[in-house]
Amino acid sequence: MTASSSSTRRATCAACLRAQSACICHWVRPLSSRVDLLILQHPLEVRNAKNSARLLHLCLPGSRLEVGETFPDLQALLYADGRVPVLLYPETPGFAAPVLEPAPPERLRLVVLDATWRKSLKMLHVNPELQRLPRLALHDVPASAYRIRKAHAPHQLSTLEAAALALGQMESDADAYRPLLQAFDGFVQQQAALFLCLNPS
Repeated sequence: MTASSSSTRRATCAACLRAQSACICHWVRPLSSRVDLLILQHPLEVRNAKNSARLLHLCLPGSRLEVGETFPDLQALLYADGRVPVLLYPETPGFAAPVLEPAPPERLRLVVLDATWRKSLKMLHVNPELQRLPRLALHDVPASAYRIRKAHAPHQLSTLEAAALALGQMESDADAYRPLLQAFDGFVQQQAALFLCLNPS
């Protein structure tokens, strides 16, 4: 193996942070959203090949993605530009979330935790500001298309799927985010094909 071929193999796409041979940028479908999106990503998810948050972030250019388990400037992130933050998270014992007051989509910010269930619960514990946010519950959740990652129930969605459904629900326009789900389908197919190439039967 030559030095140049080794360098090429390790080359990484600056946008999606994946090896260029596994780049997902061709699945990006840029969309604008009326609701602002803030993604708080656990560090363990950054280099996870099955993670969908980077694709979500690239598809919504106005979104913000922050990596960490705790966020020292979280207050500023949540309330920037006078938006009202809403946490996409199910009700959990021990946390009494306030009720979300009616507001137009242009005033809202959807906050999404990109982590495993256990890690997201820890992020909730160590960031008290998140505990005080009103929560959004998804309605009519379809079965997930996230077949490349193990789930304990069919309705457990990827970060991208959950955010797309939540944004559509908050804006009363589910069709507006259909391109996101189509992009996700292509991403899943690509990851499944890569897995088969690396693990032939």
